Amino acid sequence: MKRRRPPSNVVAAALPIPAEAMQRRRLPPTMLVWSITAWFSIVLNLPALTAPLYGYEVAILKSANITAYNQAVIGFKSAMPQDTIFVEYDLKGDLSIGRTYAAKIRASNANLVLAVGSKAAMAARLEILDIPVIYSMVLHPAKYDLKAPNLVGVTTKPMIGQQLGTLRTIMPNLKRVGYLYDPGKTPPLPAEMISQARQLGITFIERQVRTTEEVPRALRELLPEIEALWLVSDSTVLTEESFSFLLRAAFDRRIPLIGFDPEFSRRGALISFWIDPADIGREAASLALALLPGMTPTTGKSFTPRQRMALNLGTAQYLGISIPPTVQTMADEVY
Repeated sequence: MKRRRPPSNVVAAALPIPAEAMQRRRLPPTMLVWSITAWFSIVLNLPALTAPLYGYEVAILKSANITAYNQAVIGFKSAMPQDTIFVEYDLKGDLSIGRTYAAKIRASNANLVLAVGSKAAMAARLEILDIPVIYSMVLHPAKYDLKAPNLVGVTTKPMIGQQLGTLRTIMPNLKRVGYLYDPGKTPPLPAEMISQARQLGITFIERQVRTTEEVPRALRELLPEIEALWLVSDSTVLTEESFSFLLRAAFDRRIPLIGFDPEFSRRGALISFWIDPADIGREAASLALALLPGMTPTTGKSFTPRQRMALNLGTAQYLGISIPPTVQTMADEVY
């Protein structure tokens, strides 16, 4: 494990100088030999004595300069020791830039790397082999083969059962929930989520799209079969323009949207469930503190973060949906 070396001027200031000591008092030869030997003994043991005075260096490799990633970094830093040195690199969404930065980190004094986002995680896996790497904010880790002896991830386990239970409280007759996704970018909903939905009498109905142009047709086919539309993080389905279209089309049939970010509810989605990126960053920091003393990561760490929820009461009124006061008090944001 790499450690930062103390500056040479600090070493010199912390040690006695034999020549000055000799000027103050003439020493017998035997005492002079003993003094020099003791001086070198102190120098040789200096790292062990001064190591706690110098913080670890952590390199932060960030896929892009977006709000969610920045919040994760802020959460991470807030939970790390105050004397930690952070060096940040922004990939700007370019994996090749990430590999260049990762190679630079590999040659640095970094004791640990935090990779935020899938491209940062991939760059770290490809280029960094001998420094512990913690990846975070990666939606589908299995898709990117993030496996290496020095690589460990903070993966989230959303409380799907609780989300679906909240939906049934708001919409007691809810039975069919639809969603759109591009199989080239997003895997189907996990079997655990589908199973928990069935236990509540809810069935998920999917439509696949390969291009953004296919979204309107797929949505028109899907809407007559469902009572709510579940939004997933898929760049083919969700763009700035397509969200407005999805919202209008769903509203025309009195169908609510279920989002995964409070911004969706602010713009009209009935309800949104999300995880605060800062919580993920703080969890990554707790893992970092376990790795920094010298332990080698071997497996990923899954944690259950606090679920956050946003509601749009104006949308509920428009759709004729009554949201119980108990659900409203649970919301982190209300519009």
